[in-house]
Amino acid sequence: MANMSCVIVVLIVWIAMAAIAESKIEEVKNWKDNLSLGEEKMTKLHFYFHDILSGKKPSAVQIAQGKDTDKSPTFFGVLMMADDALTEGPEPTSKLIGRAQGLYGSAGQESLGLIMSMSFGFTEGVYNGSTLSVMGRNAAMKPVREMPIVGGTGVFQLARGNAVAKTHWFDGTTGDAIVEYNVTVLHY
Repeated sequence: MANMSCVIVVLIVWIAMAAIAESKIEEVKNWKDNLSLGEEKMTKLHFYFHDILSGKKPSAVQIAQGKDTDKSPTFFGVLMMADDALTEGPEPTSKLIGRAQGLYGSAGQESLGLIMSMSFGFTEGVYNGSTLSVMGRNAAMKPVREMPIVGGTGVFQLARGNAVAKTHWFDGTTGDAIVEYNVTVLHY
């Protein structure tokens, strides 16, 4: 009789756990409905990204490379760490509005294709303290290229969108570049 009581208790516990698990599954499915995020907004940003490899204080430095990177026409295997200025205008003296911090590396063997993992951190105005995360391929030799915005913080909570980049200026000798960005993000 004691064995039967144990079986019944185990069965009751199992049924209760299954019911709890089912309610948790519904909570996970509907997580967004439980957040107090307000209305979704769209924000469009325009700024310039200054990637400086030369001089006494470069904003991007090489941190690694593959054994055959020096032989590659696309610098395949090079990895760079960046802390690049984001400004209102293309001039290096233009108002600083934030920094692009992260990694980019050459991932293309046949054509230059940079894989970027960057955080655009803003330091001015209503966006001060907020970030946008860019993660994707940058076909740097194309006149215009598009990369995904995969997240954000602060004002850009739960951001998603795209960043359209266009090279404004490039020095083929030093590798220095100024890139114009037009960013569109959906966020809460």
